[in-house]
Amino acid sequence: MKICLLVIGKTDAAYIRAGIEEYEKRMGKYVNYEMKVLSDVKNSKHMSEEVQKEKEGELLLEQLQTGDFVVLLDEKGKQLNSVEFSTYVAQKMQLGIKRMVFIIGGPYGFAGKVYERGNDKISLSKMTFSHQMVRMIFIEQLYRAMTIWKGEPYHHL
Repeated sequence: MKICLLVIGKTDAAYIRAGIEEYEKRMGKYVNYEMKVLSDVKNSKHMSEEVQKEKEGELLLEQLQTGDFVVLLDEKGKQLNSVEFSTYVAQKMQLGIKRMVFIIGGPYGFAGKVYERGNDKISLSKMTFSHQMVRMIFIEQLYRAMTIWKGEPYHHL
C-alpha cells in the first residue's frame, strides 16, 4: 500500500521541514510514503472563506484516484490514541487498499465536495495546530504507528 499526505502550501519553517524530512527518511523502511504539496490558491486574500475552500477543494480532488481511501485530518474527526491509529492503518493495509490518502485542508477546513469524497475523518487532537505543524505531527504519528505495528521499541507501551 502507498500512503500519501496531501497538503496545500509549502512548509516555510526550516525546523519543521527538518522534522518532516527525518521522519520521511525513517518511514521508507515500512511503507511507500509521499507528501504531495500543492500550490496555494492564488489571490486567496481577496476571496471569501467559502470561495477559498472551494478552490482548494478543486485542487485536492484533482489529485485523487478512483480507488483511493481518503482520510480527512479534521477537527471534527474521531480521535485515536497512537495504538488505535496503528491498528487503523494496519487494518487498511490488510484490506488490500492500494493508496491511502490523508489530507490536511486549508485554514478554513474543507469544501463540501471534499467531505463527500472522504471515506473517514480523523482528528489529531482537540487542540489546534498550524497547518505546517500538523504535517510534522502527522508524519511522526504515522512513523510511530508503523513501529507499533512491527513491535519495535520506539513507542513505549
